[in-house]
Amino acid sequence: MNVSQVLHMNGGVGEASYSNNSFVQQHVISLTKSIREEAITSLYCSTSPRTLAIADLGCSSGPNTLLVVSEFIKVVEKLCRASNHESPEYMIFLNDLSGNDFNNIFRSLDSFKEKLRGEMEHEMGPCYISGVPGSFYGRVFPKQSLHLVHSSYSLMWLSKVPENVNNNKGNIYMSSTSPANVLTAYYNQFQRDFSKFLKCRAVEVVEGGRMILTFLGRKSNNMCSKECCYIWELMAMALNDMVLEGIIKEEQLDTFNIPQYTPSPSEVKLEVLKEGSFNVDQLEVSEVNWNVLDEWNALACESHSSESLNDGAYNVTQCMRAVSEPMLINHFGESIIEDLFDRYQEILIDRMSKEKTKFVNVTISLTRKP
Repeated sequence: MNVSQVLHMNGGVGEASYSNNSFVQQHVISLTKSIREEAITSLYCSTSPRTLAIADLGCSSGPNTLLVVSEFIKVVEKLCRASNHESPEYMIFLNDLSGNDFNNIFRSLDSFKEKLRGEMEHEMGPCYISGVPGSFYGRVFPKQSLHLVHSSYSLMWLSKVPENVNNNKGNIYMSSTSPANVLTAYYNQFQRDFSKFLKCRAVEVVEGGRMILTFLGRKSNNMCSKECCYIWELMAMALNDMVLEGIIKEEQLDTFNIPQYTPSPSEVKLEVLKEGSFNVDQLEVSEVNWNVLDEWNALACESHSSESLNDGAYNVTQCMRAVSEPMLINHFGESIIEDLFDRYQEILIDRMSKEKTKFVNVTISLTRKP
């Protein structure tokens, strides 16, 4: 699998698009809002740059892409009004791999800027937005050109499938049945990738610049803990059923592994300390239900009927489809997709009716050292 070619969320605005199935990611962004507000406030108050350069790495497309951007601008504009400063010019860089649906983003920019200006009490500074395709595991921007870097639910994706994991039979990711060498290979790949990421950003971020990074991760020190691997194990169950029925060849399944690593807080912090260019300001863990609508329903005191369970499983299925479908099509072909996700949804209905299923998020806020 050439990850740089096939790792992208489903584009467009259709039923299975990422744009329409990124509620979990949106909720995670809301949970980490206070960390971002502290970072942008501290940055602006200490530097007051005339031009503020902000990069969102792994921006994807859809409503979440510009949500964080508008949030940063609103905070800075409020600070400018409070201190009677002239608004800075904003340079916004939206980065993702070349397969990302940048056209969908570009089509929304005029309405985004118009809406943002309408929400301001005073005239804001000019805002220039650019799409920057390329892997963030290499250099993407000029030296010392960025004041603020944000990334949410992107850095758990690896630059490639780890090497020497062909004996991970019956699995598509780390699991309790994975051989020890598979777990080691995944961890080593994470270390290499995140170290590269930090080294590249250390060159690109100005002294005193800030980074806020949120990973899909885990609380446990166990690499194959259910809290990070279960969602993929259930997909592997659906694929194994299709192998037993002769729909998929066994060797096809055995050569498919997800290029992802969901780190613990200590693993994230360790790589930051080893690289040495950034101070750790905050490190927090949060949780969100697989079906984020559960939390909204709980607030509305709605009952968990069989209908709501089915709806919940459908939402999770669509979320996972939006994320994984391009990789699955690349490896197995398009003909299996509908059958696979029908089976996956049935498995999710069963498991979500019996267990409380949550994603774990690891967020770290960093400052570039002098």
